[in-house]
Order: sequence, then structure tokens, then C-alpha cells
Amino acid sequence: MSVTGIGQRTPPIAQALVDMRSQLNDLQRQLGSGKKSTTYAGLGADAGLVIGLRGKLAAMTGYADTMTSVGTRIDVQQSALTRISNLGHDVKGATAGPFDIDGSGQTTAQRAAPSQLDEIVGLLNTQVGDRYLFSGRAVDKPAVETTDHILNGDGARAGFKQVLAERAQADLGSNGLGRLVIPPAVGSQVSVSEDVAGSVFGFKLAGANSTLTGATVTGPTGSPPAITVNLASNPNAGEAVTFSFALPDGTGEKLTLTATTASPPGTGQFTIGANAAATAANLQAALTTGVGKLAATALTAASAMAAAHDFFDVGAGDPPQRVSGSPFTATALTNGTPANTVTWYTGEMGTDSARGSAVAQVDDQLSVAYGVRANEQAIRSTVENIAVFAATSFSAGDPNAADRFSALNQRLATALDNPPGQQKIQDIQSELTYAQTTMKSASERQQQRQTALNGLLDGVEGIPQEQVASQILALQTRLQASLQTTAMLYQISIVNYL
Repeated sequence: MSVTGIGQRTPPIAQALVDMRSQLNDLQRQLGSGKKSTTYAGLGADAGLVIGLRGKLAAMTGYADTMTSVGTRIDVQQSALTRISNLGHDVKGATAGPFDIDGSGQTTAQRAAPSQLDEIVGLLNTQVGDRYLFSGRAVDKPAVETTDHILNGDGARAGFKQVLAERAQADLGSNGLGRLVIPPAVGSQVSVSEDVAGSVFGFKLAGANSTLTGATVTGPTGSPPAITVNLASNPNAGEAVTFSFALPDGTGEKLTLTATTASPPGTGQFTIGANAAATAANLQAALTTGVGKLAATALTAASAMAAAHDFFDVGAGDPPQRVSGSPFTATALTNGTPANTVTWYTGEMGTDSARGSAVAQVDDQLSVAYGVRANEQAIRSTVENIAVFAATSFSAGDPNAADRFSALNQRLATALDNPPGQQKIQDIQSELTYAQTTMKSASERQQQRQTALNGLLDGVEGIPQEQVASQILALQTRLQASLQTTAMLYQISIVNYL
């Protein structure tokens, strides 16, 4: 009989020990990490499922990061818009203040207006990171020019004050009658006409009516339009004729002239003369005086508002407007150019929805729009009305200054009071709030989905630690026994065997 030594079986025995040691190491790693494998290959058929789950979780992490960034931007936009709205309300309240001009020709409230406008300009040029929030898609450019350039211009480029002054001259005309022509009465006939047919400046004749006995009123007719009042006989005291005018800002004014036997007549009156021709001459004089008063007050105020629209109502294809030619005789507006006129809004001039100028994907099938342009109607209206308040001045020696101040402030108060049908700053804020609400809901849904996906992922990748611990214990026992047995076999000899 022969006895075979253990040496011939060494490789299989050693390999078994190595395999058990490797298995023990893997179980210990699983126990420490709580994961089945550190590689997708170790997951077998579940690898594809894990890859898909991790992709969804990564996408939701990206959405969460996007919502954090966008949420910060919208919060800043909301704060800026709230402050702009409050400043508009402050100026509206200031328009009800007293006419207390000093040597500068402005009231105390007016002198504060440039600082308020400057604050709005700063808010509109707000950045979060390297992104301007009120420039539409032009996130790398400030939204608006500086306050100084807007009001005072920049070298050869005219600012708002110059545009306002030129428009005032064009609307008043060289005779101060708002581009109306009121010739001396011819016999018993009084007439008033626009100076040039088709002119965009000055008063526009809207109509006339009369209670004057024996008077015939015609017009406005002809080119340029004219109104005539023909007195066939003397009117009676207390009877009146009323002229209606359209102003450049879209408002209207009426001038009522009442017949009186008093001489000299009071404001808004004309003296009944010895005959119809004499009365017509008195009516013509009263009409000239009344139109001049309206031109120096209501028309000048309306002109300032129209100039604000000319300068500030800019957009894609809509440059600022300037008086074309010599202001006193001009009949039309012309486009301002980058070389001769400041464009106050320097952001993106889009024609689509401002909100659509910034869109963020916050879920697989969901996005939010949160863009804002500083030239949107609500923001622009606040800027331009405060600019009018800041740029207008008065003369203490002007007998019509207080009335012009009142006429202007009435218009500013109305414009700053968010007229019906016009966009309000609160409308912009509501749309941004909708984006915030949408993101909040998306975030809550994603948190729930993340919890569910993480649970599923743990079920696929994870291991029950109690089971692994028992497997480790069993394997350690086996490995220890195997090592002991192997050691004993390596020590065996023929002597020990016998």
C-alpha cells in the first residue's frame, strides 16, 4: 500500500481557502457599505434598473438646483417690484402737495423725485450673480441707462428734459395759442382753426355748441379744421358758447365763454357790444385769452405727458420720438437715433411675452417663465411719470404756473393710479408668484418621488445586514476550520501516519 502526500492537492485546497477569504472580504464590505456591489456588473440583471433609478434621481437633483437658483432670482425681482410700486405711490401722494417752488423752480416733492427715480434705476439694474434680472434675454446687459443720462442726456444724445422742452415748443407754437389760429372777427363772424392740417402738435378742434340767441356754429370742418361762430344778433346775458379741444396726451378740455353786460368782463366772459359786430370782436378777444390760458396750463401739462410717451415708450421697432424740424413750426415726429437720443431702456427689445424671456425646466414635463423687461407698461409708466415730475419746473413770475402745476399733477396722479385696462406692477408680481407656486409644488412632488425612488434603489442595491452578519459568522467558522485542517494535513508524515 502507498501513502500519497498532501503536496499533490495543494493548489485546489489553497484556491478554496482564497475563495473563502475573498467571499469573507466581500461580505464584510457589504456589511460596512450596506450595498450588494460597488459595480453595476455585481448587480447582475438589476444593473439596468439601478442605472435608470439613479438617472431619475440625478435629474431631480438638477431640477432642485435650478429651482433654488430661479427662486432666488424671483425673490429679488419681487422685492424690487414691490419697492418700485411703493415709490410710485409715494410720488402720487406728493402730487397733492402745495405749490411751494423755490429758486430752482420746483417744489420740495419735485426736488426729491430725481433721487426716487435713481433708486428705481438701481433696482431695475439689479444683478443676481452675473445675470441682470430686468433685461429680458439680454441678461449680460444693464436694463436701463443712468438717471443722469435719462434726464440730462449724454453729450450729443438728448435726454428727457430736452425732448420735453422741444415738445412743449411744438405744442404751444410761436403765438402761444397751442397751434390754433384765431384771426380778428370779420363782421359778426368769429373763427378758430388749426394751423396745419395733419399736424400732431397742439390743440385739435373737437367741436363747439352754443346757447347764444341768433348764433350759428359750424365745424370743425375743412382742412385745416376750423370752427366758426356767426352772430346774427346780440346774445342775451348768461348765454354761452363752448369750444371743445383734444390735447396731445389724449385728454380733452372745454372752454366756455359766457355773454355779459359787464365791461370789462370777468374770466370766461365776453361783453355784449352795441351790435353783433362789436360783440363778435369781444368774443374773439375772449376766445384768444381763454385759449392762451388753456395753452399755458392744460396743454403744457398734456404736452409733458406726451413727451414722456415719446421718450419712454420704446420697444422692438419703436425708438424714442423727437420733434421733426424747428419745434415752433414742426408738424410731425421723427425717430430718434442712437447718435442723437438716449434710449433709456437698454435691455432686450422683444415683442413676445416678457415672462417668456427667461424659462427654466423644473420637472420632466414642466417649466416656469419668470423673465421681466424694464420697458413693460407697468414699470415704464412708473418711470416716465416720476421723470415728468422730476424734470418739470415753473417760474414764480408766471401767472399761470400754479394752474399748470395743478393740471400736470392731476394727470400724474391719474397715471400713477394704475388706470383700468393698463398693466399694473401687481400683475407682473402675480405672474412671478405663479412661477414660485409652481416650483414649490414641483419640489414637494419631487421630494416624495425621491423618497420612493431611494427606497426602491435601496431594495435593489442594499442588503439585509442581519443576514450578511450571519453569513460572515458562518464563513469565518468554516474558514477557521479549513485553515486548521489544512495546517494539520501539512504537518502529517509517514511516522505520524503510522
